[in-house]
Amino acid sequence: MSDILTEPANNTRQSAAHATVVPKEQLTAFERWELPSFEANTASQLTRGTKETSALTTVAELENLRQQAHDEGFTQGHDTGYAAGIKQARDEAAQLHTLMQNFQGALNQVDEQIAQSLLDLSLEVARQMVRETLLTKPEVILKTIGDAIGTLPHFNQNAHLVLHPDDVELVRKQMGEQLSHAGWKIFTDTRIQRGGCRVETSHSNVDATVEARWKRIVESIGQDKSWQA
Repeated sequence: MSDILTEPANNTRQSAAHATVVPKEQLTAFERWELPSFEANTASQLTRGTKETSALTTVAELENLRQQAHDEGFTQGHDTGYAAGIKQARDEAAQLHTLMQNFQGALNQVDEQIAQSLLDLSLEVARQMVRETLLTKPEVILKTIGDAIGTLPHFNQNAHLVLHPDDVELVRKQMGEQLSHAGWKIFTDTRIQRGGCRVETSHSNVDATVEARWKRIVESIGQDKSWQA
């Protein structure tokens, strides 16, 4: 009895130790229960791996697209910004040039105004000085008469000298004999200011009045300032 019990035990141990083939019934059960479970897990893992790979691929593609868009946007923005910067620089340079021209024009205008003001002041001072000289030194008319007569031809007919009445006595006293010897006659005209005269002949005349001489002087320097102003 013990031998019978012992042997199966030994056989069982040997079978457990050396058996490599599963009985058909057990194989069927194993295939029915274990293989589908393994395949399902494997398929699930493969599916999950495929999804993860697809997801990673999609993320990589999106990242590539994002980077490409970023690079293109940066390039386009750089080119656009560079062109805009160049245009802005040119516009600012043009504005600066215009500003400098306007500034220079303003300076020139100020210089012209200052120069004109100084010239006007100088002319006014000269006019006052001439008037003062004519009042305090009436003998200056003698030189004026001599210069006017000197511009005429040597042979004169019907020559006469027109003066302000207040200058006649001085001229006759200083130049009467000379004028009489040359056939000159003296006439008066109250419209002529003291210090001036007119020299007239049959063929010539010289306006040596103060107003006329002043006009010639100011016109020679491009001005139009009347003696009476």
